[in-house]
Amino acid sequence: MVDYRFSHRLKVRYSEIDGQKIVFNSHYLTYIDVAVTEYFQQLLHHDEQFDFVLAKSTLEYKRSAFLNDWLTVWCRMDRVGHKSMTMNFMITREDEAEPVLLAEIIYVTIDHVSMKPCPVPDFIRERIEQFELEYK
Repeated sequence: MVDYRFSHRLKVRYSEIDGQKIVFNSHYLTYIDVAVTEYFQQLLHHDEQFDFVLAKSTLEYKRSAFLNDWLTVWCRMDRVGHKSMTMNFMITREDEAEPVLLAEIIYVTIDHVSMKPCPVPDFIRERIEQFELEYK
């Protein structure tokens, strides 16, 4: 997908649909959480510590997803601030360009011991810039 360097694919499971037989709205945040975890695992080495928490989420539901749909969660880091990072997401149905959902999520980096906000580590900032710029 244009402008998105990273994606993660998943299948809608029975437990994720509601009485209308569509994906229940809160599950989209779970899909995004799975994809952002994969995004950072790709950037990190196993021995490096980096923690962040969700500070704000904005979701725009465009269409419904259904049981057994294969979805692709597209991720792009839009901005890295001093203590926060803004990511954009788009979820599409397999082989379709039209989004099911668009999202913007702001994460705050935290110290993994104190659990208090801290600056984005330089090595994370550098890897994000390299990864995202490599695509452009």
